[in-house]
Amino acid sequence: MSHHLPATDSLAASPSGSAQPCYFRSGDNQLFGWLHAPAAARTDLGVVICNPFGYESICAHRSVREFAQSIAARGMPVLRFDYAGTGDSCDVDEHDDQLEHWVPDVVAAIRELRRAAKVERVCLLGIRLGALLAALAAADGELVDSLVLIGPVVSGKRYVRELRMTQLAGIALSGGSETPGESSAGKALEAGGFLLSAATLKTLSSLDLQARAAPSVRSMLIIDGDKLPAAKRWAESLAHSTVALRYVNLPGLIEMSMTAPQFAVVPHDMIRATVEWLSALPARSPALPRASADRSMPAPQEASPQAPSPAQAAAAASASILVMEGTADPRISESPVAISSDLELFGIITEPSPDEKRRRAVILLNPGADFHIGASRMYVSLARRWARNGYFVLRLDLGGIGDSGTRPGRRNDEVFPDEAIADINRAIELMTSRYSISEVTLAGLCSGAYHALRAAVAGADVNRILMVNPQNYFWKKGMTLEQVQLVEVVHNPGVYRRRLFSGAAWTRILTGKTDVVRIAAIYLQRLRLAGETLMRSMGRLLRIRLADDLGWELQHIVARGVRVTFLFARSEPGLELLRLQAGSILSRLGDRCRVRIVDRGDHIFSRQEPRRIMESALSEELFAASGDALPAYDDRASLELRQASAK
Repeated sequence: MSHHLPATDSLAASPSGSAQPCYFRSGDNQLFGWLHAPAAARTDLGVVICNPFGYESICAHRSVREFAQSIAARGMPVLRFDYAGTGDSCDVDEHDDQLEHWVPDVVAAIRELRRAAKVERVCLLGIRLGALLAALAAADGELVDSLVLIGPVVSGKRYVRELRMTQLAGIALSGGSETPGESSAGKALEAGGFLLSAATLKTLSSLDLQARAAPSVRSMLIIDGDKLPAAKRWAESLAHSTVALRYVNLPGLIEMSMTAPQFAVVPHDMIRATVEWLSALPARSPALPRASADRSMPAPQEASPQAPSPAQAAAAASASILVMEGTADPRISESPVAISSDLELFGIITEPSPDEKRRRAVILLNPGADFHIGASRMYVSLARRWARNGYFVLRLDLGGIGDSGTRPGRRNDEVFPDEAIADINRAIELMTSRYSISEVTLAGLCSGAYHALRAAVAGADVNRILMVNPQNYFWKKGMTLEQVQLVEVVHNPGVYRRRLFSGAAWTRILTGKTDVVRIAAIYLQRLRLAGETLMRSMGRLLRIRLADDLGWELQHIVARGVRVTFLFARSEPGLELLRLQAGSILSRLGDRCRVRIVDRGDHIFSRQEPRRIMESALSEELFAASGDALPAYDDRASLELRQASAK
């Protein structure tokens, strides 16, 4: 069973109540959010959560959800949302001053929570850059009763320096030569795949909470990270203000917001401290009727026990659809969807023009434990681009990832669950039954590419698979991400050979600073991999299928009419692994199994220019595979790979 989710539908019901996806307006922009309604309201206080920015928002997604659920379990409604140009919200011009959108977005979220949850008081809970936005939104004291600021960005200039260092590190790791600040947007800054415009950087660099007046709120909780206590001096400067302030250092900031999602740790100490502090806030004094200051808001009313009227139901349904205003085709729309059976899966569907006659769909699968926007938010860009070309696109959260439910007895954010194929089949059934889809494409980055391949091998009803930077093609139950991976086996021996002539490397070995056992394990696995490659080649000559034969699997799915595309950044070890495990069959499959290479890209295509090339290449493959003439392009690397595989 599946259904669109209007504002009155619930998802992920729990002791904390229900979580409802919704859209709401912020000026000319439309924002996506989740309203967590408590099972029983116990206070007139509601909480708006202000996300961190960029890669930190992907890392912290699970934790933000846990904050919301834990607060709602104490009887307080919570709204978490995406700023304009981020997450599932509408896009904005990349040259805009994003802060001119984001601070009003926080105000719009406050108004939406008061309207939807009928609360009188609002607390803003901000994480990292979201904490700075929360403090700015609370500056006039009209809308916000209290603040919870977690690892707050106090100095915008210092934060920009941190992002530039992150950008430098990313460029160095990917072998690039750009200097910090270079991008296709002029002096914009791109870190971790997310862009801050030049105008945003200018405004951000001028902001310093310590140089501003204290936020005009009654109470404030500042939770600094124990490893990055950046707000202590600011907290001390607020000691003489009228704000009732509590400042604490707690572990978990780095593990929550600066650690890859599959390894990120929910900061339970921070959540516990936040919930206890919120629960202890005193009720509003009658002498301070703050609600009357916000005359533009309707007075809170008791929720009506009656069923909604047809007009109310229609309004609720329209509130859960994002119309892509300002795009090449304003009739493109998005809506949240739940797929229900033994487990509730969540996704966002981007639909083309209503008069689209071709019934074509793409299902995008999570990269790692990133939620459904994808690394660098590329899935949002691809979905909207492909919908403008007539595709129905589902950005799916597999079980245990993002906003989908987690199976009993399984952990959250599991990257290679055995049940992924079942989840994918349910998504295919949804698309084919709802939209009468006649052709389905599975696409994904990294583990999303792996799951697309595994589903096709298992016989899923698909027409093509688009795989971006897969790092492995087989996964055995019981393996862990921390173990030595085949990509390391393929990639690192050459690195170690070069280091044999380095005096510094030998010093590290002799002083015990290098894991010699691990290096030995890598070389042994490399020898084993070479032996397995030889055995598979011999097996194919004798028409004997051996275990984990990628070449045989590709031949099998291509014979069923499934078109296959691999797309790699040139330095990706998965490219060499494909050659080793698929062997000469690659050259035999011709255009039915294509390999594309993008120069200067990294694993998640974190830089704008290579990412745009990657998206264009994927689009070419998708559109051509749908019956159009294949665009001409010079892809020498693909030819070199096929020639090498044939040897």
